[in-house]
Amino acid sequence: MARYTAAVCRLCRRSGDKLMLKGDKCITKCTFDKRSKPPGPQLGRRRRLSDRGAQLREKQKARWTYGILERQFRRLFGQAERQPGITADNLLVLLERRLDNITFRLGFADSRSQARQLVQHGHITVNGHRVDIPSHLVNEGDTIGWRAGSTKTEYYKQLLATIKGKTVAPWLNLDKQSLVGRVTSLPTPGDVEVKFEGKTIVEYYSR
Repeated sequence: MARYTAAVCRLCRRSGDKLMLKGDKCITKCTFDKRSKPPGPQLGRRRRLSDRGAQLREKQKARWTYGILERQFRRLFGQAERQPGITADNLLVLLERRLDNITFRLGFADSRSQARQLVQHGHITVNGHRVDIPSHLVNEGDTIGWRAGSTKTEYYKQLLATIKGKTVAPWLNLDKQSLVGRVTSLPTPGDVEVKFEGKTIVEYYSR
């Protein structure tokens, strides 16, 4: 499975914004705070960003935030476009419904990349069945928990001790004793704080 393997701090510098790709490390020890300029040689005065460039930047921000490669992101956008309603809102909901993102939102991982690894290694279940596909779309009413064998790991034991200090998204419910979460409702754009403009992404793909 293809994935981005280079330094993620470079992505924040390229986007010009802190995307919180490393979870808590982005708060305590962040490269962007020290070097906010884009990576690569600095060729004097920076050129003004064109409208097309601004649209591309917003699209890349969304991709990098959720850890998705271009082909998969384009396919997800097409799915959002075919659904009734506002395409930008549909896209955000689809991104939030990914299993790796749900795992992150429930506090099972400190970052989406860590959550993706948990899913790929088969630690996470959906409605009692193991699912190892990070892009699996979770539906309203689904329960997300841990495989029985995974509850014996040291990571799970540490998570039980630290989960009480974590906040859960308002559209999710988590039993912090058993570490079983439930999707009480699908998210709305108002429930999700993101650092990209969905409308600008729609404009990018509309050209």
